[in-house]
Amino acid sequence: MAGEPQADCLFCKIVAGEVPATIVRETETTVAFRDINPQAPTHVLVIPKAHHRDAAALALAEPQVLADVLAETGRIAAGEKVDGTGYRVVFNTGSGAGQTVFHAHAHVLGGRGLNWPPG
Repeated sequence: MAGEPQADCLFCKIVAGEVPATIVRETETTVAFRDINPQAPTHVLVIPKAHHRDAAALALAEPQVLADVLAETGRIAAGEKVDGTGYRVVFNTGSGAGQTVFHAHAHVLGGRGLNWPPG
């Protein structure tokens, strides 16, 4: 059920403390941690504590929590000192877009030039 922890979800296990992660920030509704396969010098994932398959599902079910996730991306960028030079926030939605963990999450990328278009 949406919003409930899923036994087979890696990110739900991180929220529960069952899988270790390098936590950068935690709030009442979100957890932010370093990506284990960083694509930039700063690569932090911000996830809602509640399980939702992707950002679109989260937006429909809990728009305030999606707003919390997005607000945290800015706080992460400031804490990582990439807010002045620029950073990218990415929500991959679906396997065709590169989503590999089906728990909504935002990637905060910075610390190097990020070309456009991506990919």
